[in-house]
Amino acid sequence: MLYLIGTGIRSNLSLEVLEILKKCSKIYLENYTSVLQGNLDIGVEKVERDFVESYDVSNALKENIALLIIGDVFSATTHIALFNDCKEKNIKVKVINNSSILTAVGITGLELYKFGKTASIPFNNKNIETPFKILEDNKKINAHTLFLLDLDPLKDKFLNIREGIEYLEKRGFKGKVVGCARVGSDDFVIKYGDSDKVKEENFGEGPYCIIAPSDNLHFMEEEVLRKWK
Repeated sequence: MLYLIGTGIRSNLSLEVLEILKKCSKIYLENYTSVLQGNLDIGVEKVERDFVESYDVSNALKENIALLIIGDVFSATTHIALFNDCKEKNIKVKVINNSSILTAVGITGLELYKFGKTASIPFNNKNIETPFKILEDNKKINAHTLFLLDLDPLKDKFLNIREGIEYLEKRGFKGKVVGCARVGSDDFVIKYGDSDKVKEENFGEGPYCIIAPSDNLHFMEEEVLRKWK
C-alpha cells in the first residue's frame, strides 16, 4: 500500500501516523514544496521533485511505502497524480490530510471563505504576469489573494517579502498587504499595512507569503488586522 501523509504545518505526527510508519519498509519525505518545522524523529529518506514525479507506484504492490508531505497531501498537483496513478492501477492508497498554509493564514483575521484563487510568485518573475492577473481577477469578486513566494529549501533559498511586494508594485499595485513569515511555527511574524511600509519590515527567515486583502473587509477582519500593524 502507498500512504500519502500530510505532516501539517508543525510536523506533529499523530499516533495513527506513527503506527502506520512502523509498518512501512520505506519512508520518503518530499523536501521541495515547503520547509519542515521541527524534526521528525523517524528514519526518512529526503527526496526531491524529480523522484516524486517519476515514482513508480507499482512498488506499493509488494510493500508498504509512505510519502510524507509537508503541509497537506494535496497542496501540489504531483501528489494528486500519484493518487490517480494508484487508482488507475488498482493499487491500495491511503490519504491522511493535515493542516497547510492555505488554512493557517486564518490567523491573520481574514476569513478563509473570502479567499480567491491562490497565486505563486517564482524567483524568475520578470516576464511572469499570471500572479498579478490572478490578483486583478480576485479583486473583481471582492476576494482576498494569497501569494505563495517561491522557495528552494535544499539550497536554503527563499523569495522574500520585499521581493514579492516589489514584483506587485512594478505592475502598478498600491495598497494594503499582509506579510507573513513561518506561519504555523512558534516564531511566526505577521505585519499589516501599506505595501511600501510592510516591505521594509524585518521578517527573519522564510518561508514567506503575502496576502492582498479585498477592499471589502468585514469589521471583524479589520479589527484583527489592526493588531498586526
